[in-house]
Amino acid sequence: MRILLVEDDDVLSQAVRRSLERASHRVDLARSVEEADHWWRVQVFDAILLDLNLPLSRHERSGLGSGLTALRAARSRGDRTPVLVLTSRDRTEERIAGLDAGADDYLGKPFDLGEVEARLRALVRRASGTGDRVAVGELVLDRRARRFFLADEALSLPAREFEVLSELMTPPGRVVSKRDLSRRLSEADGVLGDNALEAFISRLRRKLAGTGAAIRTLRGLGYVVEEDAGAR
Repeated sequence: MRILLVEDDDVLSQAVRRSLERASHRVDLARSVEEADHWWRVQVFDAILLDLNLPLSRHERSGLGSGLTALRAARSRGDRTPVLVLTSRDRTEERIAGLDAGADDYLGKPFDLGEVEARLRALVRRASGTGDRVAVGELVLDRRARRFFLADEALSLPAREFEVLSELMTPPGRVVSKRDLSRRLSEADGVLGDNALEAFISRLRRKLAGTGAAIRTLRGLGYVVEEDAGAR
């Protein structure tokens, strides 16, 4: 998953970021409402982890927390990215404000890092309409284990190939454009170009040969993972 973490506390943000990255997720960090709004507009994310109590910007001087500004702006423009709001455990009004503004779930501080990842995974699963395990032919993606399997044997993939195939399997049968793949997999300081993306696709195709799963190119539309009847 690609996750936007919106949190201004350096210690907490680094702990959460390390935990999510150890779980093989890609994490971008925003420390203010301005940064959050910018990232949210220019990048495609699977989920947002949002602290409501960000420092007030020069444009704000009141409210329960400036994180609500970014959340309301996103929902008003039709963005349905799942949002997990972080709140102070004893601030019921924060939870209500976040949910009313369009948040999908909330988690009170302090929290367990493992629960953060589990809740984000559940939100993405709900949004995509898939379970923790999805399969095409003999290819299985186990999101909980963060691994691919072929005929019950673990399939070892380099990190970037894993990310590409995970995107195409969320869910299987969904056409993903080159533009969307590039946006989801690009680093903050560089764009994943078409040549690099095509190289990853080519290597994955070779590894999936004969498994009953294949990556198809739909000209002008993008890529899709689907069953390969010819492999049976």
